[in-house]
Amino acid sequence: MTIKVLLADDHGAIRAGLRLLLETSGDIEVVGEAADGAVAISQARALDPDVVLMDIRMPNVDGISATRAITGETRAKVLVLTSFEIDEYVFESLRAGAGGYLLKTASADTMLGAIRSVHAGEAVLSPEVTRTVIDAFVSHSPRRPEPVDAPDPDVLTDREREVFDCLGEGLSNRQIATRLGIGENTAKTHVARVLHKLGLQSRIQAAILARDLPGPRRP
Repeated sequence: MTIKVLLADDHGAIRAGLRLLLETSGDIEVVGEAADGAVAISQARALDPDVVLMDIRMPNVDGISATRAITGETRAKVLVLTSFEIDEYVFESLRAGAGGYLLKTASADTMLGAIRSVHAGEAVLSPEVTRTVIDAFVSHSPRRPEPVDAPDPDVLTDREREVFDCLGEGLSNRQIATRLGIGENTAKTHVARVLHKLGLQSRIQAAILARDLPGPRRP
């Protein structure tokens, strides 16, 4: 299966380097490029990519706003590429629905693996890194407004809520399966249902929501 990728970065040299890397992978095809967020949104609508590699700081429409629009309006998954490690822009992009992020210094193998993982619906971060990122966001974000139509975990079944709680710990599908004594495919199905019911685009977004919820689980 070929993974269709859209490149969104305002630096032409970076886009050219990414295109060269991805098109030699054998299973990834670059279907378009965008130098700003507005073009990325229109290209995502028109080209139907599987994954968008999204820079954060771009002219006109930034990568965070573009991520929110793309994950809300198309089936594409977003992998953010950033020059910053722990930065509020990265966390806001995860809230906007990005499936994960990488630093632009990532190795070629890491980059290719991340694209494949995001395409498969997995977070690109290891559970340990996911927990670090979420904890840093919760403790350092200057504000954490709750949207008016915030997802309500009460719509989940008991099993789905257990899976949701596991996502809050940054667990992978395999780790969720082990924790709950179920098959890995079953865990993957439950994760998909949790995301669908809560109107979320990524497991990292679910993890952040789980960490944001005050107090213990309601009965």
